[in-house]
Amino acid sequence: MTTIDQQATVGQLMVEQPARSSVFERWGLDYCCGGRKPLHQACAEKGIALEAVVADLESCTSRSIAFPEPDWNEVPLSVLADHIVSTHHAYVRWSMPRLSAIIEKVCNAHGQRFTHLYEVREIFAVLRVEFEAHIAKEEMVLFPLIRQLEEMSDLGVTAHLPSVRYPIVAMETEHDSTGRALEDIRRLTDNFTRPSGACNTYLAMLDGLNALETDTHRHVHKENNILFSRAMDLENNATPTRT
Repeated sequence: MTTIDQQATVGQLMVEQPARSSVFERWGLDYCCGGRKPLHQACAEKGIALEAVVADLESCTSRSIAFPEPDWNEVPLSVLADHIVSTHHAYVRWSMPRLSAIIEKVCNAHGQRFTHLYEVREIFAVLRVEFEAHIAKEEMVLFPLIRQLEEMSDLGVTAHLPSVRYPIVAMETEHDSTGRALEDIRRLTDNFTRPSGACNTYLAMLDGLNALETDTHRHVHKENNILFSRAMDLENNATPTRT
């Protein structure tokens, strides 16, 4: 059985074994935006028994089959960036228009009875605009810069490149905003619980929002804790003069 380092950050524990995401999701522990917090601190802030989480994590040693992904710490940064675009960005572009339509339909049918749905609709509308703009900025600005940084580093070429630090800080700030919006939606929907008398479209809305949150957690984890961290290390260890 794997021994869990309680001083390790939640993000580090997730990087070591991606299958642990199921444990963190179950306990409501943030492994993406809040991934820099030590496990003991994250549990204390949530009011969760550290021993129970550790026991759950220690039993999570044979779940990697459910996550047939490579070790993202070992692949080239460009490969990881391409994976994020083709998997997680593609999911955002597919799921958000669908969810917008479903939320609108549910509000029209159940809004007068469940008035919190109007707030869910408002939060999601802002989230969609910001998230779609966010992934576009990553694809047009930050990811090409990371690919260029990696390419120049592999060639051992000294070049004047813009620093990745500033766009990374901006993207991480936007990740925090996305996380807060999803937390608000989870709270308003009582942890995506179907109320009595709600139709199947209501259930589809809750299922879609839950799936979006789960995918976003994995998406942001791969960026904050792996791609961005490795890019910063690469830049810090390089010698070129930067603008």
